[in-house]
Amino acid sequence: MTTRDPHGPAPEGVSAFLAGVVGGVCFAAFSILGLGMLSYFADTDIISVEGLTLWPGVVGMAVAILVFAALSAPLLRRALPSFGAVVLIAVATALAHLGAVWLSALVGGAGIAHAAAAASQIVVRGSSAVVIVAALVAGWIAVALRRARSGTPRWPWERDDAE
Repeated sequence: MTTRDPHGPAPEGVSAFLAGVVGGVCFAAFSILGLGMLSYFADTDIISVEGLTLWPGVVGMAVAILVFAALSAPLLRRALPSFGAVVLIAVATALAHLGAVWLSALVGGAGIAHAAAAASQIVVRGSSAVVIVAALVAGWIAVALRRARSGTPRWPWERDDAE
C-alpha cells in the first residue's frame, strides 16, 4: 500500500523563464501603449525639443525594456518572489529610461541644454509615471505567474481521472 497523494503531485507554477518573458512583453506593450495614449490625449509629443530626432525616445524605451528584464530575472528565479521588489524594479526602470533618453540625446549631438530639456519633458509631462505604472503592472503579473501553484491547464480528456 502506498501513501501517495491521490490528486497527483502538487503543481509547481510557471517557470521563471516563462514568467520573465510574459512580464517583459507586458512591460513593453503597456509602456508603449501608455505613452501613445498619453501623447494622443495630451495632444503633444512625448519629447518635443527642437533639433532632436525620435532616436532618444527609441533608445530610452529599449534600455528600459532591457533593464526591466535584467532586474526581473533574479527576482523571478526565487522560489517565492516578493511583490514588494517590483516597486524597486519599476523605479529603477523609469530612471534608466530617463538616463538613456538624456544620454542618447547628448550623444546624438543635441547638446547639454537640449538633452536636459528632453529629460525634463519626460518627467514633467508624465512619461516617467507611465513607465513606472507599466513596470508595476507587468512586474506584478510576472510575480503572480511565478507564485501561482495552479499547474498546467488540461483538457478533460487529458486528465488521468478514473471514471
